[in-house]
Amino acid sequence: MPVATLLPFTATPSRKSSSPTSFRLTEKFILLLVFSAFITLCFGAIFFLPDSSKLFSGVFFHSSAVETNTRKGTDSDSNIAVGTDEKILAKIRKDHEKALVEAKDTLQKRPDEIKQDIQNEKDKVMKEGIGKDDENLPVIEYVQPPGATGHEPSDPETKQRREKIKEMMKFAWDSYKRYAWGSNELRPVSMQGHSSNLFGSIKGATIVDALDTLYVMEMYEDFEMATEWVEKNLDFNVNAEVSVFEVNIRFVGGLLSAYYLSGKEVFRKKAIQLGEKLLPAFKTPTGIPWALLNLKSGIGRNWPWASGGSSILAEYGTLHLEFMHLSKLSGNPAFAEKVMNIRKVLNRLDKPQGLYPNYLNPNSGQWGQHHVSVGGLGDSFYEYLLKAWLMSDKTDEEGKKLYYDALQAIETSLMRKSSGGLTYIAEWKGGLLEHKMGHLTCFAGGMIALGADGAPEDKTGHQMEQAAEIARTCHESYARTTLKLGPEGFRFDGGVEAIATRQNEKYFILRPEVIETYMYMWRFTHDPKYREWGWEAVQVRTILHIILQNYPTTVLSDMFVSSCPLLASTEKRLFLLHHSFVALAVCFGSLSCWNTHPRPIFNALAEGRRFSPKI
Repeated sequence: MPVATLLPFTATPSRKSSSPTSFRLTEKFILLLVFSAFITLCFGAIFFLPDSSKLFSGVFFHSSAVETNTRKGTDSDSNIAVGTDEKILAKIRKDHEKALVEAKDTLQKRPDEIKQDIQNEKDKVMKEGIGKDDENLPVIEYVQPPGATGHEPSDPETKQRREKIKEMMKFAWDSYKRYAWGSNELRPVSMQGHSSNLFGSIKGATIVDALDTLYVMEMYEDFEMATEWVEKNLDFNVNAEVSVFEVNIRFVGGLLSAYYLSGKEVFRKKAIQLGEKLLPAFKTPTGIPWALLNLKSGIGRNWPWASGGSSILAEYGTLHLEFMHLSKLSGNPAFAEKVMNIRKVLNRLDKPQGLYPNYLNPNSGQWGQHHVSVGGLGDSFYEYLLKAWLMSDKTDEEGKKLYYDALQAIETSLMRKSSGGLTYIAEWKGGLLEHKMGHLTCFAGGMIALGADGAPEDKTGHQMEQAAEIARTCHESYARTTLKLGPEGFRFDGGVEAIATRQNEKYFILRPEVIETYMYMWRFTHDPKYREWGWEAVQVRTILHIILQNYPTTVLSDMFVSSCPLLASTEKRLFLLHHSFVALAVCFGSLSCWNTHPRPIFNALAEGRRFSPKI
């Protein structure tokens, strides 16, 4: 076929057109496409032009009805449109002029004034936001807990010792104020503030953690100063990863305790705000919370070293008490539901020899490595089981059963007596015992004493004997060192008893567990040796203070003091150990001391009851 015949607009020489104006089929098709495109373009332009609906109705569907409406409304509509446009333009000009004036004023200010203005604006926005949330909080009738303050001991020596402990607390607190105010902790040698990454970008851990100690010691001026800092500076709107466990016991616990002691609403509101930010940690397939949580994104994860990314018993097991109180104070049942679900998961699992391994996978709901410890990684889980029952005014029967069943398994599988007659609690790893005991485990003496009154089958006397034996063992771990300071861990093998044999166990960081056991044992037995043992610890700390002043860089590590547990736990327990019998209602009656902070026993506070032990 000739090439020419393929071209639609080229005449074939051998053919004549029937008419000079006629088109072939292909030519007609091309023209139709062009015409269709033109029509489409016209209609599209009409529809997409501004005010196209008016143009469309006025031009293409011109009718009498439209004319009538137009005649009636044309003048008024156009006047309104013109007036509206003028108002908009006037507002734009006004806003522009205002912005220029503000910019000129800002440029004339000093940098510190500009920063202060920005901070004031932030505070204003924050307060407005807080106010909206606070409207939904239930009204709580505050009742002052009996026995929290006052009632000085009648014995002159005990009174003098208590004042010495208060003096130590004041020295430590004043040093923190001077060198590290607002920071999480104080480095005592370099005298600088330190912010642990456990708290992300949240500041003021020592301030919040020490609130109840300040109140119980009647350091009211310092308490008010700390309260003001909390109100103005404590901010949880941070884009940072925090330890759910540490933030809960230090911040949520500290705020709850301060609220129950003082009745100041700022503490309740802050505790609830933080509690709400921790809720995304429970978004796992099982509801077992992550160890670490980004407070802004709500994304969680576990410590990479924890048995294949498992959650840790002492961490997810040390949320129950605070979260139950958060539900009570906020009216939001979600807090209580989250921690009650943890119990459901644990109840479904088989326990090796009745013991709770330290690691649990939050995705599969199965135990990780079979390592059991009543010290590090496990300790406060058992404490919280007992105190959940006590906090419920002994109505939480499930918590009671879980505690006493666990204690029986510990006695059977972990509790041993050395050849020298010292009772200790070993660790269990895959069916084999490791005959070591950590300083953290020494809290168990006080825990067993506290729970002995409710022990089943008349085991009260037996459990009090166990508590006394553990208290003695922990005292020996102090007495057998050169400086009379208890090591981080001590062993019962290789011919040694209650002695640290490994280098990574030979250090002391002012932990409160031994003092806590002395406090409980004195409370239940009134045996004066427990006060004497506590006073020994005070005297050693006095010597350490002298060492620190004279040999600041050669003897002590700059991380020797962790001001959170020192001010919130150790000093408070030493003070309560030398407090009067009646005043100890703060930890045994209407208030229950758990972990580091006292909070109320449900129902008891409202009725003004105090605790009278049956032993």
